[in-house]
Amino acid sequence: MTQVTLTVKVVPRASKSEVVGMMDDGSLKVRVAAVPEKGKANDELRVVLARQYGVPVANVTIAAGAASTRKTVRIQL
Repeated sequence: MTQVTLTVKVVPRASKSEVVGMMDDGSLKVRVAAVPEKGKANDELRVVLARQYGVPVANVTIAAGAASTRKTVRIQL
């Protein structure tokens, strides 16, 4: 299996959850509709990225930055 590591900038409380695109610093910008409480935004981020990359949600893990808007995410392809 191939593993991809991404730096992600998360924007919580968006009107809808979506991958926006690349930022100038090379990180991926993702908007999530969930609030950043009790891991809800992190869970929604995993769902959005799983859908984007066509993998099960279990294949998406937050490796660093769980309490931050900047996260390191690993995806098993």
